[in-house]
Amino acid sequence: MSHHISKGETIAQSLKDRLDYGKDPDKTQGGELISSYECDYMTADAEFLLSKAKYKAATGREQRRESDVLCYQIRQSFKPGEITPEEANKVGYETAMSWTKGKYAFFVATHTDRQHIHNHIYYNAVSLDYSRKYRNFLGSSFALRRLSDRVCLEHDLSVIQNPKLHSQGQYLHYGQWLGGDRRPSQKEQLRAVIDAILTERPADLPSFLAALEASGVQVLHGRGGVLSFQLPGFTRPARWRSSTLGDGYGPEAVQAVIDGTAPVRTPATGSARPAPRRLNLIIDIQQRMAQGKGPGYERWAKIYNLKQMAAALQFLREYGLTDYDELAAKTDAAVDQDHALAGELRAVQEELTHTAALMGAVVQYAKTRPVFDGYKAAKYSKKYLAQHEAELADYREAKATMNDLLDGAKLPKMDVLKQKRRELTERKKALTAQYRAAQKEMRKLVTAKGNIDHLINLTGGRADKEQTR
Repeated sequence: MSHHISKGETIAQSLKDRLDYGKDPDKTQGGELISSYECDYMTADAEFLLSKAKYKAATGREQRRESDVLCYQIRQSFKPGEITPEEANKVGYETAMSWTKGKYAFFVATHTDRQHIHNHIYYNAVSLDYSRKYRNFLGSSFALRRLSDRVCLEHDLSVIQNPKLHSQGQYLHYGQWLGGDRRPSQKEQLRAVIDAILTERPADLPSFLAALEASGVQVLHGRGGVLSFQLPGFTRPARWRSSTLGDGYGPEAVQAVIDGTAPVRTPATGSARPAPRRLNLIIDIQQRMAQGKGPGYERWAKIYNLKQMAAALQFLREYGLTDYDELAAKTDAAVDQDHALAGELRAVQEELTHTAALMGAVVQYAKTRPVFDGYKAAKYSKKYLAQHEAELADYREAKATMNDLLDGAKLPKMDVLKQKRRELTERKKALTAQYRAAQKEMRKLVTAKGNIDHLINLTGGRADKEQTR
């Protein structure tokens, strides 16, 4: 099945991240074979971008940035041991030529870094004459599979006779694959927030809107009094109307609930309110302006600082930290907890490394000890030494490592060492989870305290020092 690479992604660089490129096309180097049609694979990304500009100039049409496509990719795999890289590249070239009908530039990269040889086919979304753009269509995967199977059969290659359909299980679409981890949409989250606020019976519409903002929802006022809501992490606001949020969530329906003429809906189970805006340190605007920033940056920075201060105050309210001394004490305790867990984690890691090294030395010693016993039985014969010099060197190295690691202590049994390693591994896993949670908590508190310090002008550079710490 083909899928698109969004505008701005460098095709050549994405391939370089997987394997080193060969210097010349049509040559096998660095684990892949590359051929191309009407483009140079080393500069294909630039050529494809240029063709987009020429398409716009020729037709006057331009897509939105988020839905625009630079190129499409086809993946084609072969049965292990059935085809050579050269033949696979030829099959991929024929498949790409048949699929594009010679109207779109493309290049074929044949990879041999897996047990099965496979092709990555990239073809331009803009035609060679810049008059049209390729449009993916419903069922393109089935058409592409039929075309690929036909080309493979022409080359006497095997194909999948009865591919499993989605209805037969195993294959899931993206939403099913995510399952419970799927992120709720902005509309779903907004409906949950509205339900939760209406259960608290706000007195009037301004109180309802204030409760929305307190929940982390940004209320935007448009022309003609139209309101829109936007949650952190989403780029586009949702207009407040029933056709957008759903029946029962428009202004009239909400007003009816506030007036008591309509029942209150039961909030959905789970977390109704969105996650609070991420805390970041506010910007020193005067310092940035002295560095040459313009008026536009100043306006943006003021709005940014206001949002960060609101996020900090919301965070403190949720934690019940209304006293500055209590905030400072909690911040210091979080920093100390983070440092203590980091030290404990380092100690466990060092002990785990020591145990693993000792086990490796014991295994090496056990493997080479019979060779040393033979050398001893041969009365340290020079001939025997010459025949087993490498094994005897490993024996001496293993014995020296064991002595260094034990430092005079008695050698434990291998079963004891294995049990100790398992316990240390589990301990490290648990400590790592605790450390990450403590570090996240510490950063929030340090950032909130730094912003509060900046707000009341208690310190000059202490916020940056706390963040560094």
